[in-house]
Amino acid sequence: MTIPESPRGIDRRHLLTGLGALGAAAMVGVGTGTAAAAEATPAETALAEAAGITPMDLRFRIAEQFRPFALLAPGFEQYDTAAPPLPRTSGDFLVRTGISPRAPFASVLVEVNELAPGASVVAGLAANSANRVLARYDAAAGTASIEVTVNGTTTVVKSVAARLRAPFRFAFVVNENAVTALHDSTGTGTGWAPLVSERDGVSAKLDLRRPATLGTYAYAYGAGGDGSVVLGRVQAGYFGQAGLRDLHAVQTPDGKPLVRNGKLYLTATCAGLGFFQQAHWGVWTLDLKDPSRITQVAQLYFSREDGVIVGDHAGQIVLDGDEFIVAMSSWGDFAFRGVHIRHLRTRANVLAGVHVLPTQRLTVPTNVSSWDPSITKIDGRWHVGFVESPSQTPFNFHPALAVAPRGADYHERLTLRGRDATVRECEGTILQRVGGQWYLLASDGIGRQYRVYDLDVKFLGTLDAPYKTNIPHPQIVPVGKNWLLITFDGTQYADPVLGYGGHGDVIIMRA
Repeated sequence: MTIPESPRGIDRRHLLTGLGALGAAAMVGVGTGTAAAAEATPAETALAEAAGITPMDLRFRIAEQFRPFALLAPGFEQYDTAAPPLPRTSGDFLVRTGISPRAPFASVLVEVNELAPGASVVAGLAANSANRVLARYDAAAGTASIEVTVNGTTTVVKSVAARLRAPFRFAFVVNENAVTALHDSTGTGTGWAPLVSERDGVSAKLDLRRPATLGTYAYAYGAGGDGSVVLGRVQAGYFGQAGLRDLHAVQTPDGKPLVRNGKLYLTATCAGLGFFQQAHWGVWTLDLKDPSRITQVAQLYFSREDGVIVGDHAGQIVLDGDEFIVAMSSWGDFAFRGVHIRHLRTRANVLAGVHVLPTQRLTVPTNVSSWDPSITKIDGRWHVGFVESPSQTPFNFHPALAVAPRGADYHERLTLRGRDATVRECEGTILQRVGGQWYLLASDGIGRQYRVYDLDVKFLGTLDAPYKTNIPHPQIVPVGKNWLLITFDGTQYADPVLGYGGHGDVIIMRA
């Protein structure tokens, strides 16, 4: 996750993730909360780690490129029903479902079958009639707006001109404190386009990151104005993604990726409808027989010391015995005042369901900003790859590697083993074994190359792989006789309305 100077209107590159694995030699079976490594035969091990092969010997070419997009994450719906007739002739009528999200990353989708010229349709979150945050399309006024009502006083925090003709679909999305109204006039559910989005005006009135506040709000929908309104299906639940980025294989301490029923588990940043605070983290599975088939299996959110719930992302999960090490970057409240790595150990099965997890700061050997943790135990000692950023004005960030003493945990007494301060826009650190040797990989946005280092962070060469837009992370893993690289690009979603941050086509390469 690079930090641009401005959250709007500029490509990340100018400002300032394959996959895994998995031949039988690198396979781990995942259960409901624990995993047991599959034994590899000597022949399998030799196949996966052919002596003398280095990352620079692999020739990657693009096999798949696709865009995961979902306003409502499949499998994470909390409410789904045909809307009943609205008993009104004029004025507002709001249906409060009584169902709430656990984190402020949620959507309400409404089919609008008929809408009279003097009527409006609304969707959002409501505690009661006096406290609510709604997206509204007003046919009479010809506007789409975001409105916040606190203690009975309603403020329209943003409004734009809009003309929609029923039938259409209307959506409310909240990512952190940013609220977006969208519409889809295609009748397919695949043509969503944003109408209006606002964060600062919402957060000035209401902080949905606070559990005591969010817990009182439930999904809501309804109508207003004069004339008939006929709604169809209404769905609500956890927000999905506008794209994916920062993909990182879930693994065991020794670097073996987790696979169950032929599917690789990996984490990914789920791009939100806006800047970095609007993104969150998820766990996905990727079908190794058809890598274009990916499925989200977990939604991960994190609570800070002050109690707010944020969507920190860009990190790694390591299954260590019956516990998960979860490490991520503090992008969830980014405000151009630095970034750091956060972490926790948990016995909760973070590979499935919805989780809000308390985290604390991970102390790495730097006194400047850090992100993109990559954690592996090598030769009996925990190694932590990370990005070190001595400056964000102008931007300057580069890969580094820390190591813990033998017998210490991954977060204990880390010391710096090396850094490459000769590069200025290089991130996406990945620890990966190739040919029996361990390497640190990173992505150089200025040089447009995937750099390969030894464990002293000495530059060895580059991957032979296409380098598209943004700063794509070099997640590589062996699959039988071959290798896969899974990464992303900088293709934006609706940046004229939403600004920078909604990027992420998934790109899969084979070698």
